Amino acid sequence: MPYEEKRTWIMGVAAVVSYLVYLVVVLIRAQDGPLSGVAYVRPLVWAVGGSIAVSIVASIAVSIGSRDGDRKDQRDLEIDRMGNWVGQAFVVLGAVAALVLAMIEADRFWIANVLYLGFTLSAVVGSVAKVIAYRRGFWPW
Repeated sequence: MPYEEKRTWIMGVAAVVSYLVYLVVVLIRAQDGPLSGVAYVRPLVWAVGGSIAVSIVASIAVSIGSRDGDRKDQRDLEIDRMGNWVGQAFVVLGAVAALVLAMIEADRFWIANVLYLGFTLSAVVGSVAKVIAYRRGFWPW
């Protein structure tokens, strides 16, 4: 498995795990009250920061143990670009949803969470697209 594919797996798994941990923490805190009343900021910051830290540390570990290091060939660059394009659609959708929520004066909880969901979906869907391109082949058009 190429180094870039390993990094893609790391990013996708870290995004899913950190989001699931965040959801569990928020849902546990909301057992006796409204969801929008939960103190969500610290868990959100920890989830995002933890995901970034785990991705960096795991990528370094994979780089150290990898035979091919962090070299990228043309195929890796094309797959990365395609996966980023696919993933960015969810950042845009999340931003539009947050904008709509702000316009209807929704609680900050919902705005922050729709943005975080957009970022998470971007990372996960982009990673899935890249892994599919690595596994099934990639033909740029």
